[in-house]
Amino acid sequence: MKFSLVIPVYNEEKSVGPLYREIFSVLEKIKKPFEIIFINDGSTDGTLKELLKLPAVKIIDFQRNFGQTAALDAGFKEAKGNIIVTMDGDGQNNPSDIPLMLEKLEEGYDVVCGWRHSRKDFIHLRFLSNIGRMIRRLLFNDQIHDSGCSLRVYRGNVVKNLDLYGEMHRYISTILSLRGFKVTETKVSHRLREYGRSKYRWQKNIKGFIDAVNLWFLYKYRARPLHLFGAAGILISALGFLLTFYFAFIRVFLGVPLSGRVLPIAGMFLILFGVQLFATGMLADILVRNHYSTSGEKSYFIKNIIINE
Repeated sequence: MKFSLVIPVYNEEKSVGPLYREIFSVLEKIKKPFEIIFINDGSTDGTLKELLKLPAVKIIDFQRNFGQTAALDAGFKEAKGNIIVTMDGDGQNNPSDIPLMLEKLEEGYDVVCGWRHSRKDFIHLRFLSNIGRMIRRLLFNDQIHDSGCSLRVYRGNVVKNLDLYGEMHRYISTILSLRGFKVTETKVSHRLREYGRSKYRWQKNIKGFIDAVNLWFLYKYRARPLHLFGAAGILISALGFLLTFYFAFIRVFLGVPLSGRVLPIAGMFLILFGVQLFATGMLADILVRNHYSTSGEKSYFIKNIIINE
């Protein structure tokens, strides 16, 4: 199996048929073995009925709607291809862009992300995407322009050990980049939606931000939480110590009364809070070390082992 197409769909009964025919036409021209996997993410319309009409497809039918992240995770784990292509099921991604992305992949990359350079979405969606891009650049120095574009090409081995949850589908390229894989992007076309309605909800931005902070902590400090909590604890305790020293100095040497002042109490509070943070970091560090020593999981990823003789 050379190619696997992974396509999550949710209430897209009018889109899946035309999209399937477009995909089949494009992949036939490539002349390589392929499979098409649709993940029916708990659709409540006739999407499953339409999928069952399509020949030579694999359908993963969810019990209920679990979201795009879960659908992609299930598709990745089911895919047998050496190369995995993902795209939306609403028809806005153009399958004719796939051959160009495959050519880009052959330049030595592990992931090629689509960049909807001329995006055909409402202005508020583009605005929110720009904010998300700023957050990713701030936290991860991520240079990918369009993390929300589902049209992507992956080498199969890079996503097989990927466990996705929450709204992590936006950060797949970020995760793989943090693991050391070569990630790039290329401009792709973006079409107006012909059928159905967008499934985008503003609440996903809040979940996505929480996932971004979680991801930042996991990949930056997962093996050394003491560096984060310890540094924060030392800084906060130092600030508390300076406040306490200042007020002790003006009380003892200048005779300034401190009754009724809140800041001396705040200084002591900061010292205690800093100590607690440092202790939290030490406990977290012990737990992390125990986890890696007992579970067999590693805090690093080996690309290859080469033996020269």
